[in-house]
Amino acid sequence: MKSQAAIVFGGASGLGEATARKLAEAGHSVTVADLNEERGEVVADEIGGAFVTADVTEEDSTRDAVAVAADTEGGLRICVNCAGVGAAGRIVGKEGAAPLDGYRWAININLIGTINVLRLAAEAMVGNEPGEHMQRGVCVNTASIAAYDGQIGQTAYAATKGGVVSLTLPAARDLSRSGVRVMTIAPGLFDTPLLALLPEPARKALGDNVPFPSRLGIPEEFGALALHIVENPMLNGEVIRLDGALRMAPR
Repeated sequence: MKSQAAIVFGGASGLGEATARKLAEAGHSVTVADLNEERGEVVADEIGGAFVTADVTEEDSTRDAVAVAADTEGGLRICVNCAGVGAAGRIVGKEGAAPLDGYRWAININLIGTINVLRLAAEAMVGNEPGEHMQRGVCVNTASIAAYDGQIGQTAYAATKGGVVSLTLPAARDLSRSGVRVMTIAPGLFDTPLLALLPEPARKALGDNVPFPSRLGIPEEFGALALHIVENPMLNGEVIRLDGALRMAPR
């Protein structure tokens, strides 16, 4: 596949960083979009890409980031959104009902942020000249296996990721007339900066719960799948679980 312009939201660390590196290794021109300016610039410099500060919850910020990536010959063709947050808390705890603001915060970043990135990236893509297979672009979103088997305390997080799962097929159908594909990856337990904060025995215990391979996922494996989605035009409107056959227990 010839070099294409790509943008990775949340590309400064974790799954996003691994994806940005995989896309760059494949010869694509990558824009790293993230709130972490210091780390984002390091990643962009190492992969020969560009960095832009972006907040997926803000329309102007996201639109400006997309515009930077789209300002290349051939236009923006690849968008991967890995920006997101974790959220935990019981519906009713010791101090009463969970604060509604916590739900709003998670939904605003994980779900509204995904929709914001998708709609603005797609807007940039539909004006592209059609390429091979009459394709104008591909958008890859990030959900979680919590969308399917969220654990106790994950109602906010599971709701946001369930929304990302549910929008995948209708979004792909909506954009099919423009030659823009929409896919979602639902990762399981991955060795990201968040899990890196846990002590090693706890990390090993989490990995042991995965049927096979019995370990935490490696971010590069997520990036490799994102790259395959980009390269395989028949993948459209689907959510792929990337979890080693893991099904989460209630707690």
